[in-house]
Amino acid sequence: MILLFTDFGLSGPYTGQMKAVLAQQAPAVPVIDLFADAPAFDPQLSAYLLAAYAPVFPAGSVFLCVVDPDVGTDRRPVMVEADGRWFVGPDNGLFALLARRATSLNAWTIDWIPDRLSASFHGRDLFAPVAASLATGRPVERSPFPRDAIDRSDWPDELPRIVYVDVYGNAMTGMRASTLPADAVLTAAGTRITRARTFGAVGPGQPLWYENSNGLAEIAVNRGRADRVLGLKVGDAVTVES
Repeated sequence: MILLFTDFGLSGPYTGQMKAVLAQQAPAVPVIDLFADAPAFDPQLSAYLLAAYAPVFPAGSVFLCVVDPDVGTDRRPVMVEADGRWFVGPDNGLFALLARRATSLNAWTIDWIPDRLSASFHGRDLFAPVAASLATGRPVERSPFPRDAIDRSDWPDELPRIVYVDVYGNAMTGMRASTLPADAVLTAAGTRITRARTFGAVGPGQPLWYENSNGLAEIAVNRGRADRVLGLKVGDAVTVES
């Protein structure tokens, strides 16, 4: 399968144009919209989100990842194989956490250049055809890329910021819950928030943080929207205390 991870949104032509390329070049491969609303223009926040969600998919999955504010510059197009899964996209830190946490890792720069390569839409013109080739077993012109060049050594292992707000207003952090103390209290937008196992463990309208289904520490309000009730938005800092 091919999984889309982008900040394009589902309105407008961009996601549809990439899917059209995939339908032409890999017609038998299912295409899944994983995230169309990754943190816009922010490869760092997106990297922590991608690293949390990718491991549940089987080996051989191909992730077409485009959060690419520097499209058209000298940033490199890369393909990464991490624990049997493939990732195609820009070398801007988007794959840094995947690389750091992977047991096995290989990376390459993409040397293939399509006949048509716009300055502003490498997702359609370059990355989608490469993802289709990987998903169908066709070779891609490439050169080895050092493993340590994928990582961003100045980025922390756990990111104490809000990286995503879902349709219910729940706010995911870039921290894995398993790395936090059991009695950790999170503070976000001036509100101290204690841990609970699930929403119903607190009263209606009350805040909590919990381990979400993909292992991230997530802030919520029972039967309410944490983003509105607590005033949270993507990029906000979160502090941790025991």
